[in-house]
Amino acid sequence: MPETPTNILPADGATLAQAGTLIDHHLRSLWAHPECARAIPPMMLWGPPGVGKSSLIRDLCSRHDIGFVDIRLSQREPIDLRGLPVPRGDEVHWLLSAEWPRDPDSRGIILFDELTAADRSLQVAAYELILDRRLGDLYQVPDGWYICAAGNRATDRAVALSLSSALANRFCHLDLVPDHAAWKRWAVAHGVHPDVIAFLDFRPESFFDMGGDVERGWPSPRTWERVSTAVQLADEVGLDAASLRLQITGLVGRGAATEFLAFRSWADDIPDVAAMMRGEARIRIPGRADQRYALCAAMVHYLWQGSADDRERLIMGFFDISEQLPSDFAAMAMVDALTGPDDATTKVRTDCLMRHARFERWTQRHGEAFVAHQVAA
Repeated sequence: MPETPTNILPADGATLAQAGTLIDHHLRSLWAHPECARAIPPMMLWGPPGVGKSSLIRDLCSRHDIGFVDIRLSQREPIDLRGLPVPRGDEVHWLLSAEWPRDPDSRGIILFDELTAADRSLQVAAYELILDRRLGDLYQVPDGWYICAAGNRATDRAVALSLSSALANRFCHLDLVPDHAAWKRWAVAHGVHPDVIAFLDFRPESFFDMGGDVERGWPSPRTWERVSTAVQLADEVGLDAASLRLQITGLVGRGAATEFLAFRSWADDIPDVAAMMRGEARIRIPGRADQRYALCAAMVHYLWQGSADDRERLIMGFFDISEQLPSDFAAMAMVDALTGPDDATTKVRTDCLMRHARFERWTQRHGEAFVAHQVAA
């Protein structure tokens, strides 16, 4: 994990993977014991901007195929939570927002995002919903819905007001820290550009850095994902190098952008990886470490990009190249190649590689490094 100023990130923080495991546990407990809905604490995720707090919740909802409601209290008025008063004769009735889940059999997560950007009046308005899962006699949160919140701290140099002690006492609190290894698994599985993955393997200290001017672009998981999109679109649609440099600098700052673009220029000098994997070019292993990182990332990228008819030839090429790599690089490439966006895809990829006739010979050369890399990952 990259070094980060100690006044920004706590030493005992949780990774995104750990937070996801705990929230997943709370979800399953809630669904198994709906009568305990009020006893299972809502989760408050603390962390710097761009670390992936909101994305974690969205990914959990997508994985479980459940509902997701995103509430930004800083953009609301207290009446938005309680509802709109409507006079009927000598009585007042309340019209609740349509965004609150109504189906008693539904499941999902309600996220109060950027909670620390909301003033005290809005925090007070959220008390009852977060603690009692209800709005008086008007509304009850269905038992299948879990409540989470996310926010920044004052030390994160973001918009952050103090959280009242009464509201804070309602949550289970987790401080999130940037986790390059976990992000890389996600990035490989979700098609992040191989140049970005390779660069951050080569320069992990550039993964997250709030040490510079945070009023401009700075490196974070969020901005590197956007760099990936920028590079992909530049390659597809066509964008001149000067404009791409400006865009990447605007996302991650001048220092990280300069290093990344220099890395790309060296990566462009490696042999045609796709051609080597298809047996159309002689295998050449570069001597520079940065180029070897680029080679490994490209191998993983091309391995799963080809058609089903081309798959066996690509797998053979993957083994041909990786058998000639130093064991640490070969093991890294294999672990990355086994990573899929979901359990089913990971199983398919594992079957394709680890049950392949060439895998036994590969393990004779790289098996020890492979086991060590799996443990580290």
